[in-house]
Amino acid sequence: MRVGMNRHTGGRITGWDHCVQCIEVILLTRVGWRVMRRHFGSLVPELQDRNATPMTIMQTYAAIAEALRRWEPGFRLQTIQLTRGGADGVFVFEMSGLFFPRGHLGDYSVSEAKSLALGANDNNSGVRVVAT
Repeated sequence: MRVGMNRHTGGRITGWDHCVQCIEVILLTRVGWRVMRRHFGSLVPELQDRNATPMTIMQTYAAIAEALRRWEPGFRLQTIQLTRGGADGVFVFEMSGLFFPRGHLGDYSVSEAKSLALGANDNNSGVRVVAT
């Protein structure tokens, strides 16, 4: 079972909630920002403030897919869909895939279908990953 510490409360976090937190850290960490793990993170933060051209949106899809494939063994991405994108500059990418509760241990025998979204949170205080 996946077990860790909730980065906001300091409490214990397990299972899918822990995986969602890890995905958030992966997608919102700029490559090169971790001193001891320079390759960790994704290109999503680099793309965040660019103009919303079809090329930038496609690059965001690719950045999400590559980062999750490389850094999160407990989740296998199957689909990404842009579900919100407007003049206010807020874009939401919904993702679905398979969650492997013991994937971090190399055990892919058990899986569950799960989905989450990358986008602005309700109070517009930043970008978040939220389980849906």
